[in-house]
Amino acid sequence: MTPLVIAVCAAGGAAAAAVLACVPGLHVYTVMGLLVLALHGPAADGAAVPPPVVIPLMSGLIAGYALLNSVPAVLLGAPDESALFTVRPGRKYLALGRGREAALLTAAGGLAALCLLVPGLGLLGPRLLPVCGRVLQPHRPWILWCVIAFMLLSGRPGGGRLGQGGLRRLLAGWRRLGVGLATFVLCGLYGFMLLYRTPVAPRAALQNLVPALVGLFTVPGLLLNIARRAAIPGQARRGRIGLPRGVAAQGLAAGMLGGGFAAFFPAVTGGVGGFLAGHAAGARDDRAVLVAQGASKAVYYAGGYLLLCMPYFQRTHGGGWLPRGVYVPETWTGFYTAGASVAIGGAAAFLLFDPLVRLTLRLLRRPGSRRLSAAALAAAAG
Repeated sequence: MTPLVIAVCAAGGAAAAAVLACVPGLHVYTVMGLLVLALHGPAADGAAVPPPVVIPLMSGLIAGYALLNSVPAVLLGAPDESALFTVRPGRKYLALGRGREAALLTAAGGLAALCLLVPGLGLLGPRLLPVCGRVLQPHRPWILWCVIAFMLLSGRPGGGRLGQGGLRRLLAGWRRLGVGLATFVLCGLYGFMLLYRTPVAPRAALQNLVPALVGLFTVPGLLLNIARRAAIPGQARRGRIGLPRGVAAQGLAAGMLGGGFAAFFPAVTGGVGGFLAGHAAGARDDRAVLVAQGASKAVYYAGGYLLLCMPYFQRTHGGGWLPRGVYVPETWTGFYTAGASVAIGGAAAFLLFDPLVRLTLRLLRRPGSRRLSAAALAAAAG
């Protein structure tokens, strides 16, 4: 393939991600599965796209989704599982009329992470990652249990004011933590059900996580938007975005560590990576949290995909197994092609970011947040 074909395919994937980002509840992995089925399924009838073209197309799609999904996550409160912790600071900025700034901070963190991820994996990944994989292989169980323990212990009981104690105060203090523990248990049971007793037939779904990927990560946020009666104030269209170097470096480092951990370790999702990144960034500055969430999401999606394309390593994570039935690079040329496509797709997505934000803000002003959320809920349910 010529560099022009690679650039066009990667930019086309980023453009498709811009459309995908406008439909809350439609996950990139589901679109990848449909793309594989359309290009190389039984209905393709010999008109399938050459396999090498699929790699830059999917690379641009993943990189574009990792950046542009910040728009519905911040402005609509409808994130996927990897951007869940963007909602709280995003809603705060949105209430202050600075929703564009919050979304741009998240996208800037993702773009900066891609700028470090692509050359870092290309130069150091082939030498370091196989060694790290062999060293950490025996220690994975206890590392994952430590992550689970940290997730459970990071919540603190509410109602910590001084005063008379008693059973009523104890129950009031542990109410929020009890809800978190119950949610953790229910989510674990739901995960086992999807993995072993999926309600959707594999032939119809392409993957057993489709019920979760299509809508269920987004439906709670959309329901809250519909139930919320507070109107969204007018949002600033332009303005200088201040981001000190120290805050940017803290958020970027935290996001890359959290997203890298999620992309490298099995059974760890982007939501866990965003959770760890948020704690590492701290809660003093929302700008660091937003940058960290964007960086974590970009590293999780793009890094996990590039690990599949790395010869002699090829670690499959999340929906990264989808291209296996089509084409997986067996040479370093294919790996570097995927890395270049991720970089091109990320750059193209960042150029599309501001027009997409302005379009979303216009929709929020005209139909309103509640009507737009109701329409998105109907699309997710369909």
